[in-house]
Amino acid sequence: MRDRQLARGARRVREFEAFVAGAAGRLLHAATLLTAEAPDANPRARRLLTLALAHTYARWDRLRGEDPYDCARQHLATRFARSTWHRYGFLGRARPDPRGPLAALTPQERLVLVLRLYDGVAEEQTAALLGLPVERVHAVCDRATATVLHPAPQSPPPPPPPLVSRRVAPS
Repeated sequence: MRDRQLARGARRVREFEAFVAGAAGRLLHAATLLTAEAPDANPRARRLLTLALAHTYARWDRLRGEDPYDCARQHLATRFARSTWHRYGFLGRARPDPRGPLAALTPQERLVLVLRLYDGVAEEQTAALLGLPVERVHAVCDRATATVLHPAPQSPPPPPPPLVSRRVAPS
């Protein structure tokens, strides 16, 4: 009996390690896009990934045919939405790292865009996950896509102050 439990536990660990080896990179990239951090400096994204993987591992035996990637992605998205809600109001404007590729978008726009375009989640599933109407998800995705594809022109930096020359009186 004890040997069977040990074997089952070892198999569970191997299966989960194989899942992490295959999915962690893609999930980390999605989390980095969500947090709008730079890929080489993404502590919030790494924390989101760690929490999503821990949640998936805790549910591993109860998944019963469910896609573990889908479970981890859902937890990642809901955790991001919840943390943004507590920090800034309902998916309000956060101040992301300006080096992130989606930094110009609001957290809600980033979430919808990542789910729809990066992960290929259907509008209906995205709407159900976020508790939004399908039409709202469609509008947010269109607006976010337009913002990313056609960013607002950045104003040029202000000109430097004019140089003032000082005349030195002859002595």
